[in-house]
Amino acid sequence: MQKIKSLMTRQGLKSPPESLSDLGAFESLRVPGKEEFRELREQPSDPQAEQELINSIEQVYFSADPFDIVKYELEKLPPVLNLQELEEYRDKLKQQQAAVSKKVADLILEKQPAYVKELERVTSLQTGLQLAAVICTNGRRHLNIAKEGFTQASLGLLANQRKRQLLIGLLKSLRTIKTLQRTDVRLSEMLEEEDYPGAIQLCLECQKAASTFKHYSCISELNSKLQDTLEQIEEQLDVALSKICKYFDINHYTKVQQAYRLLGKTQTAMDQLHMHFTQAIHNTVFQVVLGYVELCAGNTDTKFQKLQYKDLCTHVTPDSYIPCLADLCKALWEVMLSYYRTMEWHEKHDSEEETTSASEGSHVLSAEETNFDRGYVKKKLEHGLTRIWQDVQLKVKTYLLGTDLSIFKYDDFIFVLDIVSRLMQVGEEFCGSKSEVLQESIRKQSINYFKNHHRIRLDELRMFLENETWELCPVKSNFSILQLHEFKFLEQSRSPSVSPSKQPLATSSKPVTLFEQYCSGGNPFEIQANHKDEETEDVLASNGYESDEQEKSAYQEYDSDSDVPEELKRDYVDEQTGDVPVKSVSRETLKSRKKSDYSLNKVNAPILTNTTLNVIRLVGKYMQMMNILKPIAFDVIHFMSQLFDYYLYAIYTFFGRNDSLESTGLGLSSSRLRTTLNRIQESLIDLEVSADPTATLTAAEERKEKVPSPHLNQLVILTSGDTLYGLAERVVATESLVFLAEQFEFLQPHLDAVMPAAKKPFLQQFYSQTVSTASELRKPIYWIVAGKAIDYEQMLLLMTNVKWDVKEIMSQHNIYVDALLKEFEQFNKRLNEVSKRVRIPLPVSNILWEHCIRLANRTIVEGYANVKKCSNEGRALMQLDFQQFLMKLEKLTDIRPIPDKEFVETYIKAYYLTENDMERWIREHREYSTKQLTNLVNVCLGSHINKKARQKLLAAIDDVDRPKR
Repeated sequence: MQKIKSLMTRQGLKSPPESLSDLGAFESLRVPGKEEFRELREQPSDPQAEQELINSIEQVYFSADPFDIVKYELEKLPPVLNLQELEEYRDKLKQQQAAVSKKVADLILEKQPAYVKELERVTSLQTGLQLAAVICTNGRRHLNIAKEGFTQASLGLLANQRKRQLLIGLLKSLRTIKTLQRTDVRLSEMLEEEDYPGAIQLCLECQKAASTFKHYSCISELNSKLQDTLEQIEEQLDVALSKICKYFDINHYTKVQQAYRLLGKTQTAMDQLHMHFTQAIHNTVFQVVLGYVELCAGNTDTKFQKLQYKDLCTHVTPDSYIPCLADLCKALWEVMLSYYRTMEWHEKHDSEEETTSASEGSHVLSAEETNFDRGYVKKKLEHGLTRIWQDVQLKVKTYLLGTDLSIFKYDDFIFVLDIVSRLMQVGEEFCGSKSEVLQESIRKQSINYFKNHHRIRLDELRMFLENETWELCPVKSNFSILQLHEFKFLEQSRSPSVSPSKQPLATSSKPVTLFEQYCSGGNPFEIQANHKDEETEDVLASNGYESDEQEKSAYQEYDSDSDVPEELKRDYVDEQTGDVPVKSVSRETLKSRKKSDYSLNKVNAPILTNTTLNVIRLVGKYMQMMNILKPIAFDVIHFMSQLFDYYLYAIYTFFGRNDSLESTGLGLSSSRLRTTLNRIQESLIDLEVSADPTATLTAAEERKEKVPSPHLNQLVILTSGDTLYGLAERVVATESLVFLAEQFEFLQPHLDAVMPAAKKPFLQQFYSQTVSTASELRKPIYWIVAGKAIDYEQMLLLMTNVKWDVKEIMSQHNIYVDALLKEFEQFNKRLNEVSKRVRIPLPVSNILWEHCIRLANRTIVEGYANVKKCSNEGRALMQLDFQQFLMKLEKLTDIRPIPDKEFVETYIKAYYLTENDMERWIREHREYSTKQLTNLVNVCLGSHINKKARQKLLAAIDDVDRPKR
């Protein structure tokens, strides 16, 4: 680098100036002459060799640091100099210098046009700077002239104007400060008017104004006072918020919410509101219970106020328990209604805000903040539903546990359950909760109470049954259990004790909830003390008829053969064919029905007794409890089934138990009926006369759940033939049981609706195995009457005196047929006499006639089986007798076909069978007794078969009889 500089120095060139201040260097800069350039270019040129020479230059010559070249070269010389080497080294340095000089010359020539152009630009810049200096000099001169020409008066005018503006601003500030000093009076007025949003708005504006004038000393005190006023407003606002819990006023709550929104404390307000609701529940229940306790105590002793709520509830007297519970639920209803209306207000307000913000548009950040607050409030309110309902449940549960409910009468206990059930319905509508706390508490007490109550009712039922004379209880023909007080709840379109989801609806419209129904006023817990007294029952008829005209009309219809009443036609259809109506019934059929339907002189009213009516009423009360408290539905239905079981067992015990019935082999008692009776006897009937002192505790508990078997009233006579062996009492008892079973069938949908799904098999089993067997008791009960109404023994004696081995065919039937028909005529007359006391329905008369005819036919076969000798003509005489009997019998009854007609005819015709046919006939007809079959073989067939054939047939009879043993 130093070589380049020395070369430039030797050629008259200077290095570039460091700044524009050294402009003279450009003027003295000498451009190399053309001769010099020519010399350099004319030298031999080998670019590669020149580049190698340049590269061979030591690196130190390219350094920017200055150094002494001569000294550097001299120091490099060896101690012993060699001239030839020195010359060679000098030539080398000269070659290097020449290469560098040539390189520099080439570069200068390459950059010379740019150098010339830049030099011209520098010259132009120098000229511009000189012009600018002239302009600046002229500007300074004119400024000095303006400064000297500006007067003192002008500056004074400007100063006064500025002072005037400052004074005007000061006056405005003073007026504002004066207004701020008077705001406390206006704030007090607004708070008295409960204009909380206006007061807060004014206070915030005053605070904002005070912050503007905080540089004034008087404002600092005012600012502190405004802060205290704002805190006072918040306290009053909290008090106003607490008033919402007991009585919700939409205008009042709107002001409170607007005020909290101005304060930016919407979330805080919601937290405070829930705290106030919790406190309101506690204070409300305590004050209600305390009021009743002090009222019943009769003094102003303040010791009750110091008691805990749990202890206070134990001091409520039984007389004031129900009114106190009702008032307690009323007060809690008001609190829950206020919360419900609070939620309703927020839902409506939020929807209006969303509509407004969507139509007008709002700032993004403000909208997000509003949505966040709205979501917080919504979640808080939804969470508060369950919390408030839990608090209500706990308070009511504590009250219920404070008194033993077993001391109350049944109606009072039902009333308590009704109030609690209504409260649980309120809770279900309030938050969708199933009221587990209340349900579990009331369920335990209800089951214990109901067990004791049911035990007492069973004992009462036994007492009623033992004192029942089985007289007809006269009720109207249109009697329905829904007319009884106990079943009125089934007719109500909306019972306050029934969940809305279970309500029967007349239309498909959405049911009205209690909150919607009582939102504008009223209370679902109002006690309607006179409601029951205002209701009347009009179910009883006088003397079995609803009117004297009806009684007279009934006898006229019975005596007249010309006109058949429509009621008779309906009765025939209903009782004869059940649910399958017929389009037309012949006059002959209806007339013939008069012979067997002994109810035309009575109104077609249900047959029941006072005991039946009491059982039905008891069932209605049980259903009330079950409907009110569905968690104990299974227990209640189980107890209801025991009422029916005991009634059925009593009817069977009084009128149907006869060990000789089963020996007939007619299957009068079905296996299902026998199973049902055995089950009732094992599970419900206490057959022991006295308690065994050595019995175990478990056995004693089991006996405690059972009821002694009832005994028939001694006034009921079942042994008199004049009354057909108590037929009237039997009809009333049996048909009252059938009527009771029909009512249970009617109530089955209601019971099925409240029965838990897991327990429904029990209900189905009860109906299929017990209720449906009620009508099956008719056969064994009326069989006893049929067995005694006709003198079958006398007929057997008359048949014994008949000579059957006649030699000629007889044209006259035997006298026993007339005697038997006379017995049937007497039976028909006695039936008419009984029907004057009690209506005998067609199914009952049919069963009686069927039993009597069946027994008569079997007696005829038994009489034929007692024959010692019989000829073919005697067998023909048997057919004649039986045909005569059938012909006369068909005029007395309209039963078709005649029961056991084939039983007799087949036995008579068996006489004509051959040996082989007889053996097959014996094996096919097992309905005949061994005696009857043996007589048939020995007497009737003995004349035309040998002894071996007879022994074979007797062996076949023995084979058939062996499984029966």
